[in-house]
Amino acid sequence: MINPSTKLYAVLGHPVAHSLSPRMQNAAIKRLGLDALYLAFDVPPEKLMATLAMMAELGFAGVNLTVPLKEVAFRGLKDMDPDARALGSVNTVKFGPRGMRGFSTDGLGFISAIKKVFHCTPKDLSVCLLGCGGAGRAVGLACAGAGAKKIFLADTEMTRAKKLKADIAASAVGAEVDIVPAGREALNSAARESRLVIQATPVGMHRGDIPLLDSRAFDGRQMLYDLIYMFPRTALMKIASGKGCRVANGLDMLAFQGAASLSIWTGRKAPVNTMIRELEKAVYGKSKRV
Repeated sequence: MINPSTKLYAVLGHPVAHSLSPRMQNAAIKRLGLDALYLAFDVPPEKLMATLAMMAELGFAGVNLTVPLKEVAFRGLKDMDPDARALGSVNTVKFGPRGMRGFSTDGLGFISAIKKVFHCTPKDLSVCLLGCGGAGRAVGLACAGAGAKKIFLADTEMTRAKKLKADIAASAVGAEVDIVPAGREALNSAARESRLVIQATPVGMHRGDIPLLDSRAFDGRQMLYDLIYMFPRTALMKIASGKGCRVANGLDMLAFQGAASLSIWTGRKAPVNTMIRELEKAVYGKSKRV
């Protein structure tokens, strides 16, 4: 039941209708026995900061941010957790007596997901990252911080790839970083040279999307992690698995980053297994993967 003391949380995005965060977070809220509700709102980038201010006035306790709002929030918020400031991206906002504070849980969510699905970390691996904005940026810096040997950066906006390369270099982690030139052959070549391929662009969110890579990008050695989570297998995952590669969608990353957000808001340990099971039921039709 909703009452005047019910705490409100939400995910903001543009679009946001695809988001499974409300289903996942409300299952976690129920498991913890909290008097709270998690909602979803479609908010265009130019209205984000005004919307956040209004939500603070209305008494919201926290929000998650998804495409394309993470970098907008980073530019608009004054108070940020050091990790979010270093990443240049905000996916979690906590409202409190002192105002709004931004966090990023994407990097942690990604590393936790890779450990779960591939039983490894990026340490000593060559990595091909498709997409350097928002979640992709957080993932790239997380890979560098985890000890990746070499990172190929690809983005349609070259300035984002260059900025990420400079920030990885400034972190003094020692990873070699190359920017991939435009063109499918260059992307395929970078993927072939990598052990871990990460798809961090919106390509694949719609069934008619043409994958950024084709079968020439894979030779069976790679692991492919596609941050798209609303389908059991994206078109790119099907291509990679057809070449003998291990593949996974972004479901586990969504769960782990969402669990970290819930803990930031509530101070409670989030029931991540409950969250994963709820996502699996939404994506696979049952709580055990097929």
